[in-house]
Amino acid sequence: MKYTTEITIDIPIEAFVQKLDNPDNMKHWQRGLVSYKQLSDTPGAEGAQMELHYKMGKRDMVLIETILRSNFPHEFHATYDTKGVHNIQKNYFKDIDGHSTQWISEAEFQFSSFMMKVMGFLMPGAFKKQSQKYAEDFKAFAENGISVADA
Repeated sequence: MKYTTEITIDIPIEAFVQKLDNPDNMKHWQRGLVSYKQLSDTPGAEGAQMELHYKMGKRDMVLIETILRSNFPHEFHATYDTKGVHNIQKNYFKDIDGHSTQWISEAEFQFSSFMMKVMGFLMPGAFKKQSQKYAEDFKAFAENGISVADA
């Protein structure tokens, strides 16, 4: 399953990258994030891994992020793996007149478990809706300092 989301954040690209590339900020725009742990000696570098713990309703989920390409301020690509799911995220960032940043995110989900294949088939919109919500929450945090942790 593949889809693309786009959003414009009304801050310059330098400030955008500063906020996005700081793992301590994830709790402000990724709902359900409980904790993260760097697994590599060089966080943020290509090949580096991070363990992310989420609580989604009653479900606990652990993802392993692996950075494929870190070329800020232009692009950031990573994979996210959890039981039954391999997610490839390709993120592109474009400066708009020195005042705003366009964030284009291409997502590809590959399902290996039967249950996740069924969910992907029956509810593909739920995955895109979640991605769009993270982008909107990042926009609120980046532009106005609104944190989902305060909700």
